Amino acid sequence: MAKKESTLKNMLIALMVITIVSGGVLGFIYGLTKPAIDQVEANKNKAAIEEVLKTDVAIAHIETQVIEDLTYNLAFGADNQFIGAAIKTYSKNGFGGRIDLMVGMLANGNINKVSVLSQAETPGLGANMVNEKFKGQFDGKNPADFKLKVKKDGGDVDAITAATISSRAFSEAVDLAVRGFEANKDQFMKGGNNE
Repeated sequence: MAKKESTLKNMLIALMVITIVSGGVLGFIYGLTKPAIDQVEANKNKAAIEEVLKTDVAIAHIETQVIEDLTYNLAFGADNQFIGAAIKTYSKNGFGGRIDLMVGMLANGNINKVSVLSQAETPGLGANMVNEKFKGQFDGKNPADFKLKVKKDGGDVDAITAATISSRAFSEAVDLAVRGFEANKDQFMKGGNNE
């Protein structure tokens, strides 16, 4: 078999064939793994909802609403009484980029707990946002009495040592959830249709 001449046309054809085959293989592998990836994400969200809405009142059902980029998981008791909301919130201003949190807000307007869903902060510094020492300072706080800014900015949040940017982003994400909850609280209280 004769060797093909190395021309620009032949190289472009070879490159195109390699690209198409590689793209097809990647697409096939993605199609195979997507259901498992989606299941892991759903389990992670479910665990975070259970963590941030843990109270003495049992949750009978949850309704989900998406309002302005935030996902509200509204929890209702057996009598359709509004317990609170697990709000999937975010900030794009972390040191390592976007952070995603789940913030539990109770019907009385207090923050119940906060769970970190994803972050890419510096290990040993900003990544310490997952530790109870940092995120626990938000537990049970009334946002009317607890300023959701780091102390350096005039707030009440103790920043992570050497990770002020990460601490600001975390506080910003919690504040976004609180403001969204307050803006929609009356609507949430009317829910609980158990459809």
